[in-house]
Amino acid sequence: MPSITLCTFASGSTGNCAFIATDTTRVLMDAGISTRRIEAHLQGMGTSLAEVDGVCITHEHSDHIQALPVMQRKYGVKLYANAGTVESLARNPKFRDLHWHVFTNGHPFEIGDLLFEPYSIPHDAFDPVGYVVRWRDVKIGFATDIGLPTHLIKQQLKGCHVLVLETNHDHVLLQEAQRPWSLKQRIAGRQGHLSNEQAVEVLLAVAGPELQRVYAAHLSRECNCPNVARGTLRRALDGAGFSHVELVVASPTEASACWTLEVNP
Repeated sequence: MPSITLCTFASGSTGNCAFIATDTTRVLMDAGISTRRIEAHLQGMGTSLAEVDGVCITHEHSDHIQALPVMQRKYGVKLYANAGTVESLARNPKFRDLHWHVFTNGHPFEIGDLLFEPYSIPHDAFDPVGYVVRWRDVKIGFATDIGLPTHLIKQQLKGCHVLVLETNHDHVLLQEAQRPWSLKQRIAGRQGHLSNEQAVEVLLAVAGPELQRVYAAHLSRECNCPNVARGTLRRALDGAGFSHVELVVASPTEASACWTLEVNP
C-alpha cells in the first residue's frame, strides 16, 4: 500500500534535520548536522543522499544549514528556501555559490508527490518559515524555532496527522539556568523559542481526531529536559481527550522512532 514516513534525525541547538519519504519522493527538512551523519541516517532508512529529491530550509541559522554546501557539491541535492533566507546566506562565502529553488511564503510548491506550504513564523532570522507538508489526504506540520504561538501558526497546523512542534524550554528551568540575562530574554522573547507551556497552547488549539503523533522538538539541554517536556504535553493531551496521540521527544543526536501511515491505493 502507498505510505508516507516521517523521522527526525536531529533536533536541538546543535543541529536540526528531519526526513519525509513516500514511495517516490524523499525530502529533508533542514540539514543542520554533518553530511556524514545525514548519510548514515539515510542508509538506516534504506536510501542515500543521492536519492534525496530536495532539502527545504526553515531559516539561515547554522544549526539548520551546516551540510548544504557538501550536499549540493557532492550529490547535487536541490535546495529550497525563500528569497530572504537565500539573501542572508549569500553574505557568507561558504554558502554564496549555492543554487536555489526560491519560493514565496504562502505559495505552495511541489517536490515529487509532496506539496509544501511555507508560512511565516516569528524568530530572530531574516525570513523564517514553518511548513505544512501534504500528501494525498495526509497533513504534516513543522513548527520549530518560533517565538510566539501566533494565530497564523495555529491556523496552518489544524488538521495535521503528525506535528513536529518546538518545546524549547521550561519557564522555571530557563529562569534558573546559568545563562546571561540577555540570552534568557532572547529565548523567551517574541522572536525566540517556544516554551513547553506555549507548545501546549498550540497543541490544544490545533489537535483534532486525525492527530496521531507529536514530536516535541528543539529541547534546550540546559533549560528543559525530556521528562518535563513530555509530562507537560502529555497532561495537556490527556486532559483534552487526546490520550490516543503518541508523544515522542526528538533527540539532538539520535534518529527518532519513525511515523508511517499507509493509505488505500
